[in-house]
Amino acid sequence: MLDGLVERGNTVVVIEHNLDVVAHADWVIDLGPDGGKNGGEIVFTGTPAELLRHPDSLTGEYLRRYRDGAAIRG
Repeated sequence: MLDGLVERGNTVVVIEHNLDVVAHADWVIDLGPDGGKNGGEIVFTGTPAELLRHPDSLTGEYLRRYRDGAAIRG
């Protein structure tokens, strides 16, 4: 559904923790470094590929683990 909206020229903003959605995004804005009172700062902005290389992003860390686990599972 989201791909269809984008293909029709729409801008789609999604607030999501699902790593499939994060990995498929064109652009990620990662807020943190934690949740609640320990969050709210912009930790990272960029592509999912750039996020994988970001050393201070917890989302990047989980995305790396997810990607590596998916490669192992096949």
